[in-house]
Amino acid sequence: MKILFTGGGSGGHFYPLIAIAEEIRRIGTEERLISPQLFFMAPDPYDERALYDNDITFVPVTTGKLRRYLSFKNITDAGKTLYGLISGTIRVFRLFPDVIVGKGGYGSFPALFAARLFNIPVLIHESDSVPGRVNRWAGKFARGVALSFPETAQYFPESKVAYTGNPIRRDILAQGASVHLGLQGGLPVLLVLGGSLGSVTLNEVLLPILPELLERFEVIHQTGQANFADLTARTGVYLAKHTFKERYHPFPSLSAPQLASAFQSATLVVSRAGSTIFEIAAWGKPSILIPITESNGNHQRENAYNYARGGGARVIEESNLTSTILLSEIERIAESSEHLSLMAQKATSFAKKDAAAVIAREILSLALAHER
Repeated sequence: MKILFTGGGSGGHFYPLIAIAEEIRRIGTEERLISPQLFFMAPDPYDERALYDNDITFVPVTTGKLRRYLSFKNITDAGKTLYGLISGTIRVFRLFPDVIVGKGGYGSFPALFAARLFNIPVLIHESDSVPGRVNRWAGKFARGVALSFPETAQYFPESKVAYTGNPIRRDILAQGASVHLGLQGGLPVLLVLGGSLGSVTLNEVLLPILPELLERFEVIHQTGQANFADLTARTGVYLAKHTFKERYHPFPSLSAPQLASAFQSATLVVSRAGSTIFEIAAWGKPSILIPITESNGNHQRENAYNYARGGGARVIEESNLTSTILLSEIERIAESSEHLSLMAQKATSFAKKDAAAVIAREILSLALAHER
């Protein structure tokens, strides 16, 4: 049995596939199925360690990207896309998997094109409220479409969709996580997450209010690898004479076990509005979401408001975001234990912790049927 995963461009595309792979392995072991061969086709491996740990073979493919604005790169990338379609089709034909699992993004186009050509069963998963171009197209011939938001169903044939939630890696859901993050304890914890690459916008807004926040909170801050050195140098100046500077805990990135410990400790989360929403909900944490203004199809804004409608989060749009507004919103939510408890309940009610297992079973069903 061969299963090919495909997707590309971000951790929001990659890590849900890893969560599904974990469940495929678990189900296969528990039910004594023949261990499937797993592959991942994309322009780059994104996280080689995660692929290695889950025994997933990387299959490289060249792809171009179609931008929604005038750019000379649209011309050069057209050649890359054509080359990627040809080389990707050849690689899929040689591999000839029993099912292809698409996560969206330009990196998934060659594999899904080949699936259409060779009539290989396809299942796609869409994390966002507004699907991207590749998933909208693939939804026309996919056997099934798994959704993270019920609102996304309007973009796909009704008979194919299932509201499964978003797959989350088991390490992030691990209760009793005990990775040491340097916390002193005894104070509420503010967790600030900027997405897989970090967020310069969040970093810049947080910096001026850090001295005041540290009077009341310990702060765990995922800065992004590229921003870490500059930000820690600047916070060193801001907090040089601050009595409680040891309450600030910056990290360039957080591993899955670190993230589980951070969520476990957090009282309130400030975050972008990508796939992190589902991790916040799974941990039942109140949150303030700040969607990226210029995300593809405005999907982060739609994600944020669709989630916040349930009561688990507040939304601050980038156009309204200032240090003063963020500080005010943090204090307003955190000052009421009753408010925090209610938001936590609403967040938990949105979560679907079995998403990866549900999707994995459907993939195995498609693969087994194709083998016969």
